[in-house]
Amino acid sequence: MMTPDSIGPLTRLVDINRMPATGTQVHVHATDEECGALARDFKLPAIRSLTGDFILDKTAKGIHVRGTVRADITQTCVATLEDFDSRVEEQVDVDFATPEGRPAAPPTDEHDYDPPDEIVNGRIDLGALTAEFLVLGLDPYPRKPGVAFEGGDGDRDESPFAALAKLKGQGEG
Repeated sequence: MMTPDSIGPLTRLVDINRMPATGTQVHVHATDEECGALARDFKLPAIRSLTGDFILDKTAKGIHVRGTVRADITQTCVATLEDFDSRVEEQVDVDFATPEGRPAAPPTDEHDYDPPDEIVNGRIDLGALTAEFLVLGLDPYPRKPGVAFEGGDGDRDESPFAALAKLKGQGEG
């Protein structure tokens, strides 16, 4: 969730007061320096490219943003510890509202409630939104293509309790 002080390495502020009534399209393209800083922040070997393509529409309470974030990244395989290249593509569908346009309390069904992000000083940060959706698209346990996870010795019946039972059985003799 973006906060008013969430200025990070990738910032693209859009002044919503200058936005046409019919809406607008915005393309975010991270520079090599911004990609490097984000890669360090997200503990990735590299971000080779990062873009966001957004359509902004005015709503009664603020701005609706939809689009796609795409990134070509290098990750480290959790099984082999080898670096490999992959692509992230995340769909974006987010509402922004001014503080007075945000509901005071969530509706009664909290599971369906996704509060809008806040419009700060008449601006929204599509750079921070791009970085946020890149993080959402990252696999927390990346594996190089073709590498299967092999855990333990393959004996699925062996639980910690079975191991304790064996130890207990050895002591009763």
